[in-house]
Amino acid sequence: MSEINLTNEYANTAIKAIDDKSEDLRSISLKIHENPELAFKETFAHNLLVEYLKDQGFKVTPSAYGLETAFVAEFTSKGGEGRVISFNSEYDALPEIGHACGHNLIAIGGVAAAIAIKAVFEKHEIPGKVKLFGTPAEENGGGKIILIKAGAYNDVEISLMIHPSPYEGSFFSHFANESYNIEYFGRNAHAAGIPWEGINALDAMILAFNNIGLLRQQIKPTETRIHGIINNGGKAPNVIPDYTSASFTIRGKTLEVLNALKPRVYGCFEAAGEATGCTEANGTKDVKIFRKRRVFDVKANVTLGERYEEYLRKFGKEIIPKSEQDGVFLGSTDQGNVTYVVPSIHALYDIKPPKGSGNHTIGFTDATKTEFAHNATLFASKGIALTALDFLIDDEFAKEVKDTFDGGFHWVDSM
Repeated sequence: MSEINLTNEYANTAIKAIDDKSEDLRSISLKIHENPELAFKETFAHNLLVEYLKDQGFKVTPSAYGLETAFVAEFTSKGGEGRVISFNSEYDALPEIGHACGHNLIAIGGVAAAIAIKAVFEKHEIPGKVKLFGTPAEENGGGKIILIKAGAYNDVEISLMIHPSPYEGSFFSHFANESYNIEYFGRNAHAAGIPWEGINALDAMILAFNNIGLLRQQIKPTETRIHGIINNGGKAPNVIPDYTSASFTIRGKTLEVLNALKPRVYGCFEAAGEATGCTEANGTKDVKIFRKRRVFDVKANVTLGERYEEYLRKFGKEIIPKSEQDGVFLGSTDQGNVTYVVPSIHALYDIKPPKGSGNHTIGFTDATKTEFAHNATLFASKGIALTALDFLIDDEFAKEVKDTFDGGFHWVDSM
């Protein structure tokens, strides 16, 4: 396996291609930042990216795989198809706080890496194919899970993406999670006149939250999280509520931890219904639990992740040791599902947000439009582009990537 080299002709071409498009990419990032859009509604960002990629000579399919705001941009080398590598761009925002997870930067990060590989294909005609997936609804919808099930990743051999954060490295922990809607059904009654005739669905919901609170002391904080909100707690204080609903997310460090936690959480919901009599109300025999989505933990490919970190060190970045990265938990991502089906990484890079302003804060929203954040994104983009380039041209490296991957498409049915 060859040593990494920032000065060979392939690397020079890739790096120059990204630097040459810096001004374009900065403009795209700021436009997306100024026009935040929620899950599956990212029409502005989708159209902006699609038109730019067409202008850059990619074959682009808008509204791809049955999703209106997804796309795929492709380019095949004149040297032949060879291996197929892929990158991801995200561009959805968060309610009220906009691009507080930096998806405006992730959008241009994927574009930059794809442009770099295309430039190498055009100048050096090495065999291969690059795909850039526009992946909507990472924050609340699992867009990549839908793309996986639609076959988007079936013919790609690796998937690389970057994500802004206060950290630098490829191996940070991301929880597996499942999201649910919970409903209890009771019976109305006048809360002052004949409350004993009612079956209080709000009591069931409050008890469910209390049960979860007590469960937390019996589960490991280093491996699990449980959190929820009440969506409907009744309509008037003088009416016993006959219906309540909530949204919950449960998380585990790994899919195995999540699967072990799930029946304990279900028990909390079911016991609350049983204790308040809601299990028999309106003919309903149990609390209604609707699973919305299942996100897997990130299983970063060691070979790809280590190579990316080598390149970032060459760029002067200080990488947190792998053993320390494992102890830092940073929410969940649907890229985790991708890591189960093809060798992948979800690399984090530091944009220096204000102290105490990590992802999903208004301080981070402001940080994602700075010049520093833009330049950090370009360095990270070069890292994944050069890692992908090594996979295309280095047979020994490509073999090691595949040999260190233990997933596959058999996981799709459980998503």
